[in-house]
Amino acid sequence: MDTARRAVFSPVDSTARVDAVARRLSDAIALGLLADGEQLPSEAELAALLGVSTVTLREALVALRQQGLVETRRGRGGGSFVRSPAEAVDLGVRLRTFAADELRDLGDHYAAIAGTAARLAARRSLPGDVSPLFRSLEEMSRARSAAQLRMLDGRFHIEVAAASQSARLTREEIRLQADIGPLIWLDHEHHKGRTRVYAQHRAIADAVQRGDAGQARDVAERHVLEAIERLIELRLAL
Repeated sequence: MDTARRAVFSPVDSTARVDAVARRLSDAIALGLLADGEQLPSEAELAALLGVSTVTLREALVALRQQGLVETRRGRGGGSFVRSPAEAVDLGVRLRTFAADELRDLGDHYAAIAGTAARLAARRSLPGDVSPLFRSLEEMSRARSAAQLRMLDGRFHIEVAAASQSARLTREEIRLQADIGPLIWLDHEHHKGRTRVYAQHRAIADAVQRGDAGQARDVAERHVLEAIERLIELRLAL
């Protein structure tokens, strides 16, 4: 199991555990970390991985079934299976739910997480941690749809966090990607925007591979803050 998936299945916080379990799994489904049709571990195994009781887990699975994100099948070969969201979220409508100052505050937090994760990845990562970054970059260069690019963008940032060897940072990156990751791509629908973002991603991956912690942090922070500034401009124009 890779580091990002280990973060998905690591113990949840001690407060509001039903909500925390449901949120952890729904974020992982939305970001493609748990694939459509994938079978989740058994209830006993999943509860143990997440550090909750089977009662708590079952309540969380009920909530996910109500959201259409999990399907439970009975009988031989049964269990709980992932169902990706059937309908795409209107990102313009979602952007309107954020005030400009909320976006700026969220961006500051996101930049701090992304910068720290990139810095630690440059210091701690092994060759096996870095190769997924370049695999994602290669897939981004071939991607044609905006939806696929958004998914790969989120995966790249989660892989950087996973390379930091910090499960806590990886979990926070997953949460932030689910909160704001798709919105950042609103102004990247044209070729110039995609080229700029790809170049920034490549610079982060190269710095991590070289072990240049300062450069990795600086590029990652700038990448996030520039995207947030453009997002705020879009929000004010609505």
